[in-house]
Parts: sequence; C-alpha cells; structure tokens
Amino acid sequence: MPPGIRASPSVERRPHARLGRRRRLAAQPVEELAQPVERTVDPSRERDLRLVDRARSGDLDAFNELVVHYQDHLLALSTRLTGDVEAAHDAVQESFIRAYRNLHAFRGDSFRAWIVRIAVNASTDVLRLRKRRPSEPYPEREDEPWEPTAPASADPEREVVRRAQARVLSAALAELTDGQRSAILLYDVEGYDYPEIARLSGVSLGTVKSRIHRGRLALRALLEDSMELFRD
Repeated sequence: MPPGIRASPSVERRPHARLGRRRRLAAQPVEELAQPVERTVDPSRERDLRLVDRARSGDLDAFNELVVHYQDHLLALSTRLTGDVEAAHDAVQESFIRAYRNLHAFRGDSFRAWIVRIAVNASTDVLRLRKRRPSEPYPEREDEPWEPTAPASADPEREVVRRAQARVLSAALAELTDGQRSAILLYDVEGYDYPEIARLSGVSLGTVKSRIHRGRLALRALLEDSMELFRD
C-alpha cells in the first residue's frame, strides 16, 4: 500500500466478516437450507386414477364407480347444454360409452376434465341431431329445466323464483350458438379458466374469449325484459 495512505478499519475487517457468514451458513443443517415443498394431493383425482387403472384391466365395477361419481354432474351440465332432460340423458349415456371404449386414450391427467370434454362433445352431437328433426322443433323449451332436488327446508317463495330464473335462463341459453353456450357454461358454471376451456373444446384461446364475450352480450339482450327476476 502506498505510504501515507491507511486502509479503513471497516475495509480491513470486511473479509473476515464474510468468512464468518460463510462459516455460519456451512454450519446450518442441510434440512434448514432446503425445506421440502409441500404437494397438494387431490383425493378425487387419486381415486379416479386408481379406478381407471382397474377399469383398463377389465374391472367393470371400477368403471361403474366412476359413473356413480360423475353421472349427476354430467347430467346437470348436459341439460344446460341441450336444454332438454331426455336429450341430456342420451348425451350422458353416450359419454360414458365413449369413455369406456377410449380408456386407452386417457393420459392420466384429470379424469373429471376428460369426461367433461366427452360430455360436451356428446351433448353438442345430440343437440345437432335433434335440430335436424323438423318434427320435433325445440321440444326442450316445453320441458322443465333439470335442477337438483331442493331441500325440504327451502323457502317456497324463493323456490318459485329460483325455478322461474332457471326457466328463463335455460330459454336464453338455447338461443345462443352451441359454442357460446358451451363456453359460458364451462366458465361461469363449471369454473374452468380460458386455457382449460380451449383444451376441452379443441379451439384456440382467442375463440374461447370471443365466444364468452359475444355470448354474454347476447344473454344480456335476451334477459333484458326479465332482469327483475335476477335482482334480490
């Protein structure tokens, strides 16, 4: 060091301070340095994967368990998609037939998402078939929309309003295109996000966003005269 220039005491001590930190770090147990990341296990998904494996091996009872777990959910979804309970039953039955025949194509991700996609496609096919029959022009509008059974303690007046809402909404949904209705139900009712709906529907992300946006605008116009039903 040049004469007449003295190093600051803090500078002289700094290397020792860093060395001390290294020693303290090295002395820590490995467990404290790398804490394991907790994985969230979905019991339903794990159950489904076990049942699918058994069903692939020819265990029909295992597949029937899957049917029991998802038939009500698919019936509600298919009824909203088709607007008709009878058509929905046909779509759900076709969905499980397709699923059983194509278990080898299931890649082990989410069975719920996989069977929902099959049900959406089956419901769309059933609806298109019914629309081709001029002898049965939109019979679904004459039927009561499918709704879960209300508990015995339900308020009768509230129940009347709820059923009226369901009828009006079902009729409005029937006026949308198949793609708009499917996208809105998957997003607003089933809770899927845009990328999931794109995968379920086999369309682009932009198409999903467009269908939901246009479908909501159409629903708003269709429900304009009935908005009092939806106000608390």
